[in-house]
Amino acid sequence: MSIRHGLLALLERGPRYGSQLRTEFESRTGSTWPLNVGQVYTTLSRLERDGMVVQDGEDEAGHPLYAITDSGRVELRSWFEHPVDRTSPARDELAIKLAMAVGAPGVDIRDVIQSQRRHSVKAMQDYTRLKAQALTAVEKNGVGERDDIAWLLVLEQLIFQTEAEARWLDHCESRLIRLSSTAPATGPEPGAAGMGARAGAGAEGAARHRP
Repeated sequence: MSIRHGLLALLERGPRYGSQLRTEFESRTGSTWPLNVGQVYTTLSRLERDGMVVQDGEDEAGHPLYAITDSGRVELRSWFEHPVDRTSPARDELAIKLAMAVGAPGVDIRDVIQSQRRHSVKAMQDYTRLKAQALTAVEKNGVGERDDIAWLLVLEQLIFQTEAEARWLDHCESRLIRLSSTAPATGPEPGAAGMGARAGAGAEGAARHRP
């Protein structure tokens, strides 16, 4: 997540102080990625060091204000114009967990997958309810309310992402079933054995409960 560029985007609308930036960032993203004031001021300090923001006086309450510079605007435009790099993906805890669960002593990877699937299905249901609320807000307030539209887009990204995760978990289960069926007579690695009908039934049950 680029807090750096998010703050630059907010500062392009005018000078802001730290707590104000935190509030507006969370409002725009529906508090999906909450910030603390320390994160905001640390990022502002780095942006100031890099010549992308400058301190611009204080407001009436004495809060120090920050303003974007021309260099900051160039950086922001570049961020908007270039795609997010996927050649070096961020570490994914779930992928690492399943990779480590394969062959781990005393770990049944079926239970790991099925537990995560239940959580993912519930998350999808929660996101879908929030999406309905966001759509209602957009219809009520109109397309001019940027925070409502931004929150709707974030929610839809979370829904697509969680749907993809559920499909990947189904694929992992099916893959392990196929691998266990072709394993040599000495038997599969611990944690991958015994997938069988129980795993297939679990995948079908989860699919029926998707929103």
